[in-house]
Amino acid sequence: VQLQASGGGTVQTGDTLRLSCAASGRTFNYYIMGWFRQAPGKEREFVASIRWSGGRTDYADSVKGRFTISRDKFKNTIYLQMNSLKPEDTAIYYCAARVFTTGNYSYWGQGTQVTVSS
Repeated sequence: VQLQASGGGTVQTGDTLRLSCAASGRTFNYYIMGWFRQAPGKEREFVASIRWSGGRTDYADSVKGRFTISRDKFKNTIYLQMNSLKPEDTAIYYCAARVFTTGNYSYWGQGTQVTVSS
């Protein structure tokens, strides 16, 4: 499985940004795709996830109502639409994948930096 994240950048408070993660290497019908982030000096934290088949989503409380995760099955790509960005959203964002029957994410993409200035 290969995951390629993109779309990061530097924006101002209140701005929007959309991250993309291109997935390849197998079919993902039995996978859950997720976004995580890691801010400087902090541990990596869960942001959002989506079940590839069915589209069930889950979000961290800190991003509920502001971020939306989605997937395009034809493009094999997942997205993270980030609205109303705050300085505390500044982090490196990673996409990841796991088989839905397992608890741990086994596959990780490289990170993409998101910086939100006040």
